[in-house]
Amino acid sequence: MHDKDLLVEMQRRMLRIRRLDDRARELNLQGEIAGTIHTSTGQEAACVGATAALRDDDYITGTHRSHGHPIGKGSPVDGLMAELMGKSTGVCKGKGGSMHLADFSVGSLGESGIVGSGVPVAVGAGLSAKIRGTDQVALAFFGDGAAAQGAVHEAMNLAAVWDLPVIFLCENNHWAVTISVCDHSAVPEISQRGPGYAMPGVSVDGNDPVPVYEATLEAVERARAGGGPSIVEALTYRVQEHAQGLPISREYREQAEIDEWLGRDPIDVHGASLVAAGVLTETELSQLVEEVHEEMEAAIEAARAAEDPPPAAAFEDLYADEPDVAVAR
Repeated sequence: MHDKDLLVEMQRRMLRIRRLDDRARELNLQGEIAGTIHTSTGQEAACVGATAALRDDDYITGTHRSHGHPIGKGSPVDGLMAELMGKSTGVCKGKGGSMHLADFSVGSLGESGIVGSGVPVAVGAGLSAKIRGTDQVALAFFGDGAAAQGAVHEAMNLAAVWDLPVIFLCENNHWAVTISVCDHSAVPEISQRGPGYAMPGVSVDGNDPVPVYEATLEAVERARAGGGPSIVEALTYRVQEHAQGLPISREYREQAEIDEWLGRDPIDVHGASLVAAGVLTETELSQLVEEVHEEMEAAIEAARAAEDPPPAAAFEDLYADEPDVAVAR
């Protein structure tokens, strides 16, 4: 059995992700969060299980559906919620918003609305760790839709050629907007691509954080020991639509399919296992939910009270500082 504190923390972080997404959807409809948002409801176990296998100084890169990844890595919710609401106290000073969260303090290097673009960034972070001689690793989150991007193939190939400490974590939620993974990929299980890049690949239940954690930890330990990259595929499901407010003109998936996955809700699955194992009582589980809800409401109120970034701030942070060491020419 895994450490009880770890198992409880997994539940706490999944609850944080769910609550932030739920409140973000409501705030978006109320006009307090601008633009569109992409929620990860139903995918929390993949995120939390994977990040639980990392150290504080390891790196992650995310996707357009990445409210949860910094939470999994340990980012406080107040800075994330403030960022979603465009406030100066946000993790990116209100400049990033929903699809561009980054929190360097926990190794979250950023996210992007460009599908698959975070994967090469993680490979760059892995190369940096190797050059600097650390045993840090980089974990790249991507979806089954991004697996069709050329940049993802190129990044995997380069990581394998150079034996870089990178874990490619595919959150296979079965749908790229309205296209099934079976319709856009000749081999629907993304992990089966591993041998083509001379790296191991494994598929696990992505609605239970424990098997995701175990598979990712094995890949992390291999990477730290110089064994190179791995693919971990977490089989999960996107419960909500692709994006909040995105009009879909046709029914593209069966309600029975959605209901089946709703019956395997990762928060319910892990919560039930905690109670069955005697880690938490039903009362303690309910208290955990209440604590997370209170934490999120406090974050929202703090964001509402925070200042909007001044117009001049748009011109800050555009260029890197001068390096401390001379660059050889």
